[in-house]
Amino acid sequence: MAVLPQAPAPAPPPPFTEGGDGWWLLPADADLLDEEEARDVPAPYPALVTLGTTATTGALILANLAQLPALLLHGEATAITEVCTALALELALTPWAAEADITAIGFGQGLTQLLPAGRIAHFRQPADALREVTEQLLEAHQRPQATLRPHLLLSTTALDTDTARQYAALTTTARHIPLTLIAPAHGAATHLPAAPTLNAALTTAQPAAFLDTDITLQRLHHTAYQRLTATLPPPDPTGPSTDTPRTPTTDTSKAQPPAPDPARTPAHPAANTRRGTSPPAASESAGESVFPALLAAFAAPDLPQPPTQGPGPSGSAAGNPAATGPSREHTAHPTRAPAPPARPTTSGRGKDAARDPGAPEIRVLGPLEVDRVHTGGHGPRIAQLAALLYFRPHHSADTLCADMDPHTPWSTTTLNARLQGLRRALGDDPSGHPYVPRRHTADDPYQLSPHIRCDWTRFLHLTDRAQSLGPDGLPDLEKALSLVRGRPFGTQPLPWAQPLQQEMITRIVDAAHTAARYRTLTSPQHDLTKARHAIAAGLEADDSNEQLYRDWMRIEHAAGNRPGLHTAITRLQHINRTLNCPLEPETERLIHDLLSPAASPHPTPHP
Repeated sequence: MAVLPQAPAPAPPPPFTEGGDGWWLLPADADLLDEEEARDVPAPYPALVTLGTTATTGALILANLAQLPALLLHGEATAITEVCTALALELALTPWAAEADITAIGFGQGLTQLLPAGRIAHFRQPADALREVTEQLLEAHQRPQATLRPHLLLSTTALDTDTARQYAALTTTARHIPLTLIAPAHGAATHLPAAPTLNAALTTAQPAAFLDTDITLQRLHHTAYQRLTATLPPPDPTGPSTDTPRTPTTDTSKAQPPAPDPARTPAHPAANTRRGTSPPAASESAGESVFPALLAAFAAPDLPQPPTQGPGPSGSAAGNPAATGPSREHTAHPTRAPAPPARPTTSGRGKDAARDPGAPEIRVLGPLEVDRVHTGGHGPRIAQLAALLYFRPHHSADTLCADMDPHTPWSTTTLNARLQGLRRALGDDPSGHPYVPRRHTADDPYQLSPHIRCDWTRFLHLTDRAQSLGPDGLPDLEKALSLVRGRPFGTQPLPWAQPLQQEMITRIVDAAHTAARYRTLTSPQHDLTKARHAIAAGLEADDSNEQLYRDWMRIEHAAGNRPGLHTAITRLQHINRTLNCPLEPETERLIHDLLSPAASPHPTPHP
């Protein structure tokens, strides 16, 4: 093993020896901790992960991602997904990453069910994940004695301008926080100009300036991912195995390492993958290649081995070292370490809610409503508490009290009284468990039952499904819009809900615009009445959105409804005068075009 420390040291600490050019070497006969002793030693680098292999010797390059605020990837979405999947899966399975928070954004939703609770979180959009991480970091800042866990955000979805700007500001104002983003360069590179970039599309070696070497990126193709995850046993509800290996050694590679000692390292450590004898990048079937680091994770004693191909020497353990995983002398055999507490997310609620269709529903796509909670007395505040627990579970009592009244925070007594009122109102599920679980110790989380339903979760499910279907997704879009009753969370949301409100409004407006566009064009889906209904739903959420008014104008023009066109124009002008805002240039041009004598009452193309 060769290690290049981030900062030069006068002399390597035992058991390492000087290897030249700042490298430390681990002798083959080094006296190391046994597994029992290593269990009690915190992992020094929880964010250590295999980025790829060297171009010359094929040696694995492990990098401490916590040292990088961001790593950006060029290439097509499929290539970026393959690289992020390999990183996420290795981090989720290696025991030294148990103290790191791993978030998969836009991919890997199935991993949350395959892995022990809390090992990985999933979000659909980068903005959701960044909001959650920001809240966790704020909590950590409020507890100076708390140890900061590395936060690793792996996104296959490009960041929009606002999210990229917010992330860049966070890394600037909180430099001490071990926060790392791996995401597409598109959308983020402008705001993170110092971040290193790699080309995820290249399956051959490429320069990595921040490592001072060329690297062949680790990736996991879809076929290999399916075969590997098929070997995972169901997560043990009683707790994962504690049979962890010795703590791995240290830091990120930043230059070409010294030649490995043949007595301790195979001549080509990356050569023997699970299926063949060629390096992963040169495998005959790219979909079958798997990097040794991932194979090592699946070689843990509590995990069954992936199948090997065919009879004969190439399929035997003697002829293919990767078939049984790399030697313990060279690579730690990770078992799944004790999982950290589950991280809050609403992405997995849909399945549990579907099992209990009679469960109470929280409705936020309009004034806040909660089934079985009365609107009088303390009812409105109890409903707000239910929404807070749904969208932000697992927070401390102090945080909940402050969120419910930032100016005059609730006392713990008030919080417990309102929780009891909510528990009584919602009652029990069919199996007899309360929809507001009781806390038996101070460490038990504040949360709702996963059976609780929410119209926002249903809205996301419908719109996400419709997104990939084009015009065929119109029924789902219109079902989603039928859930909208007004401005999300009403006109006076609590501060914690305001970012969510803006996200909901944006998604509703996008859905309304898309539905209206499809219904206005000359096509089998043409239906101006349904187009009007879509715009009406969008304006319920945001009555000043000019894009929706432009859609409304086009609908009335396509219908030949001159009075309706004037109604849309007049209403928009009135709202803009009230807000003291001028019309957008695009709106002014559209009004001019539609009111001109030469305007034809045919569907006007939407932008």
